[in-house]
Amino acid sequence: MVKVKSMGHRSPAELLTVGEVAERSGVSVSALHFYERQGLIRPERTYGNQRRYPRHVLRRVSLILVAKRLGVPLAEVAAVFASLPDDRMPTKQDWNRISRRWMDQLEARRRELEQLQDELTGCIGCGCLSLRTCRVLNPQDALGEDGPGPRRLPHDAQA
Repeated sequence: MVKVKSMGHRSPAELLTVGEVAERSGVSVSALHFYERQGLIRPERTYGNQRRYPRHVLRRVSLILVAKRLGVPLAEVAAVFASLPDDRMPTKQDWNRISRRWMDQLEARRRELEQLQDELTGCIGCGCLSLRTCRVLNPQDALGEDGPGPRRLPHDAQA
């Protein structure tokens, strides 16, 4: 039997090793250690200083993976996780709160991407040489001050 320090009311059977979490989540051990350093997950330590994770850490790791896929920065994940309890499984209300917060951010990001797509489509289709009207690549034709010709190509490519 493994003795675990500071594990409160949990028995060792309720805890997973870092290898077990890696296997169950599909995330490498080094990634789990990185998430730990970022404060996203918190292990408990045995008297032998081995990491042991509560089973609910699997949900946190899953949420980290979903957030990464959606483009949510890890700093935002950490901010959300700061409002979750470390000592118990988050409730449905906890998860709903996270979901609502991210839905608003994802909707704003979707609008930004649509605007960028519209700007790029207009820019690619305009065919201008000086790019005086291009707000994406050359605001206020700043590159025109360097002289004629393409400015963003390497000098060898301009010959």
